[in-house]
Amino acid sequence: MEGGRLQRVALAAAAAFVTVNIWTGAPLLALWVGSQTAGPSGLSMTAVGVVVVVLIALVLALTALLTRINARYDRAAGRVVDRRVSPWMRSMRAERDDATRARQGTSAVERVVVWSVSAAVLVFNVWFFFFSGSPLGNG
Repeated sequence: MEGGRLQRVALAAAAAFVTVNIWTGAPLLALWVGSQTAGPSGLSMTAVGVVVVVLIALVLALTALLTRINARYDRAAGRVVDRRVSPWMRSMRAERDDATRARQGTSAVERVVVWSVSAAVLVFNVWFFFFSGSPLGNG
């Protein structure tokens, strides 16, 4: 493998790792931190607040890291890195931007994120419908 291809594979693997940790590692770590702040009496609003704050911070940090990995992948692949502009802030003549995006296609990092989200939805649905049990109880 050439150096550029190896770098792109490593960045795609890092993106896969970060993406999976957004929906698995971050919630588990937030729950663990919240459990460490819960007292011996059990659940408290402080522990719930800690879980929420830690989860928000972790997801924001992992999303920022994923954005940086995507930018590095684009540079390594020789893709044109354009400024991200919200749809409502775009010019009415944004056809040129669409043509550039269509010519470049989807990056590997974007494909990794789509596959990861699809897998997360599939796993959640299988768990919910087949393994979670009835919330109404057995009676």
